[in-house]
Amino acid sequence: MKLHLHTSPLNLVTQYGDGYLDVNQTRYTENVLITPEHVAPWGRAGFDGLSAEDFAALLEYTPEVVVFGAGARLRFPHPRLTAALTNAGIGVEVMDTGAACRTYNVLLSEDRRVLAAVLL
Repeated sequence: MKLHLHTSPLNLVTQYGDGYLDVNQTRYTENVLITPEHVAPWGRAGFDGLSAEDFAALLEYTPEVVVFGAGARLRFPHPRLTAALTNAGIGVEVMDTGAACRTYNVLLSEDRRVLAAVLL
């Protein structure tokens, strides 16, 4: 699904589909984390291989909210995996990847300190 034309200097999800997403019109086909300033690989082992360390690593980006895109269908990670984030007072919202892409863009447009951790 194409979202809209990118005109911002910040990282915006411009399109997504089965097994890919575009950030600023650059295609990614592996799981990624996206902040307004950074795009990096994340969650390489997929949903079943996620660890507490994968989520704790997101703390270095100092988000106020993490939008976790669990893939094509909604799946919730065990609370022990996201404990470092919730203990730091960082909100964690879980949704399917399409919803996570859309929500990330909305929060970004509101100047929120958002991070999307997305499984493709």
